[in-house]
Amino acid sequence: MTIEKEKRYALLLAAKDSDYVKKMYNGYFNVFVNAFGEEGERWDLFRVVDGEFPSMEDLHKYEGFVVSGSPHDAYGNDLWILRLCFLLQTLDAMHKKVLGICFGHQVICRALGGVVGKAEGGWDIGVRNVIMVVNDSTHPKFYEQFEEIPSYAPIIECHQDEVWQVPTGAEVIGFSEKTRVEMFCIGDHILGIQGHPEYTKDILFNLIDRLVDNDTINRCFADDVKASLEEAEPNKKLWEKLCKSFLKGE
Repeated sequence: MTIEKEKRYALLLAAKDSDYVKKMYNGYFNVFVNAFGEEGERWDLFRVVDGEFPSMEDLHKYEGFVVSGSPHDAYGNDLWILRLCFLLQTLDAMHKKVLGICFGHQVICRALGGVVGKAEGGWDIGVRNVIMVVNDSTHPKFYEQFEEIPSYAPIIECHQDEVWQVPTGAEVIGFSEKTRVEMFCIGDHILGIQGHPEYTKDILFNLIDRLVDNDTINRCFADDVKASLEEAEPNKKLWEKLCKSFLKGE
C-alpha cells in the first residue's frame, strides 16, 4: 500500500491584513485557502511584503504558488518586490505552477519580461465580465476540467494598474471592455488573473470604504460602484474551479 504524499502549496502574501479581514476571516491567508485549498493539503504563508520568503532549497517541495494582490505597484523597486521578481523567475525556470492575482498577475508579467503600468482608463472597481479567449488548438490544459468554457465570466475587480504587454511566449486568454489583459498564461505553469477570484463582496465593500477614507477614490465614485454591486454577482464558483484546476492539474 502506497501512502500519498501531502501536497504543499505556498501563498506569497503581498499585502498587510486589513482590520476587517483579520476580524472576519482571521487574515487573507484564510481567504485564499478557503477559495483554493482542499482537504489533505498543506498551505504555507510567506508574507513577502514583510520580506518573508521561502528558501530556495525548499521550492521543490511545493506543488504550486499563489501571489496575492497588493496596494503596492508591481513596477515599483522596493527591495521585496525585486526579490519577488527573482523568485518568480526561478519558479518559471523550474516550471513550478504559479498563479498571480491582481498585483500577482502584474508582477509575474514584469518579472518575466512584460510591461506593467497605470491603467489608461483609471480605476476599475466592481464586477466585470471577463471575455474568455478559447482556441481549440491552443487552449490551456486546465480548461479540460470544464465540459464547456463559458464565453464570459463575471469577476470582482479592484485595480488602477494593468498589464500593458505580456511576456514573450505568453498567451492572452481573457480580456474585458476595460482591460486588455484580464488573463494570461505561459504554458501550463503560469496563470495571471487581473481580477480577484478569492474576494467576497463584503471584502470589496470594506476595501472601497478604506479607499475613500484615505482619499484614493472620491465618495461619488464609491457610491456609484456600491450601487452597481447591488445588481452584479461574480461567478465565484467558476473562478475557484478554474484556479484549482490550474494549480492541481497534471
